[in-house]
Amino acid sequence: MLYAILSEDVEDSLAKRQAARPAHIQRLQELQNQGRLILAGPHPAIDSETPGDAGFTGSLVIADFDSLADARQWAGADPYLESGAYASFTVKPFKKVFPQ
Repeated sequence: MLYAILSEDVEDSLAKRQAARPAHIQRLQELQNQGRLILAGPHPAIDSETPGDAGFTGSLVIADFDSLADARQWAGADPYLESGAYASFTVKPFKKVFPQ
């Protein structure tokens, strides 16, 4: 089943994000290689795809996991969470309707 992982950043998370980014991207690449990643990306803090020093306010990952518990476990081991860039995360079941 698909799950949406919504993460919220701490204030001024940019330096923590930058330090943990290689490990974060590696985990997403593993999901993609397994054919389980639907989409992933950050929420810019300003209305721009390249927010510069404004940084980001959180992230969204939609991926296929065997269970809600598995999705929560995966999210709980995110390098951004471990680095202190993320303040919290929520995992919800997700039903893709479009595009078909």
